[in-house]
Amino acid sequence: MTDELEKLVMAVSQSAKYRHLSLDLMRRIGARELAARRTHKEAVKSTKNKLHQVGGAYFAARIDYDEALARLQQTRDDPVAFRQTCRDLLALHASTRERLPILDSFYRDILADLPPIQSVIDVACGLNPLAWPWMPLADDASYHAYDIYGDMTAFLQDFFKLLGVNGRAQTRDVIGRLPVETADIAFILKTLPCLEQVDKTAAARLLDNLDARYLLISYPARSLGGRRKGMVANYTAHFAKLADGRNWRVRRFEFETELAFLVEIGD
Repeated sequence: MTDELEKLVMAVSQSAKYRHLSLDLMRRIGARELAARRTHKEAVKSTKNKLHQVGGAYFAARIDYDEALARLQQTRDDPVAFRQTCRDLLALHASTRERLPILDSFYRDILADLPPIQSVIDVACGLNPLAWPWMPLADDASYHAYDIYGDMTAFLQDFFKLLGVNGRAQTRDVIGRLPVETADIAFILKTLPCLEQVDKTAAARLLDNLDARYLLISYPARSLGGRRKGMVANYTAHFAKLADGRNWRVRRFEFETELAFLVEIGD
C-alpha cells in the first residue's frame, strides 16, 4: 500500500493544479481512495476530485503571487490604495470573494465587544489574512495562519513581513496536525464542512483541541454557484449539533453572504 500510495501522490502532485498542495493531505485522501477503488487510475482520479472539492474549486484561475506581492508593495504607503489592492486580491479566492460585500462590517460587528485581541489562529485561512486592515486587532497582535497550499502560505508570510505583522503562515493538513498555539481567538471561517468532507470526525476534534478563548465559526449562506437552497437553516442545525453539550456562550450573526457564530469558551 505504501508504494502504491507514494505512486499516487507523485501522480497527483505532478498536476499543475495540485503541485503546491500539502502532501499530508494528498496521502490522507489518497490512502482512502486506494482502498475504495478498483484500480490505481480510478484512485488517482477520485483523489483529484476530492482535492478539487476541498480546495481547487475555490480558485477560478492560478494566482500570480509575485505580481500580487508587487502590487501590495506599490500601494503599501497609501492606505486607501492598499485596501483596494487587498480587496482585489481577496476576490481571487471564492471564499473571501463572497465576503467582500460585507467586509466593512463583518469583523467590526462580530468582534466589537471583545477585549483587545492580541493573538489569532486562522484555520484553513485561504487569503483571509489579507483582510488584516479590516480586523480590529491590537497593533502588536500575533497571527498564525494555516492552509493546504504552500505557494499561498509563502505569499502570506511575505504579506506579514511587508506589514511588519508578527505573523506566521504554515502549510498544514490541520486534520492530521492540529494547531497547538494559544490564542485569544481562532477564525474557523467556512471551514468545518470542508474538513468533514475529508474526515467526518475532523470538525469535532478541531473544536475540542483548539486553545483559544473565543472561536469565530462561519458557514456560507450560499453555494459557490450563488444559490441559497436552505443553506442557512442547514448550517444552523449543523452548528447546533456541534455546540450541543459544550460549555459555550454563543452569539449568532447572519450577513448577506455568511452565517457566523462567535463562541466564548466557558471555564
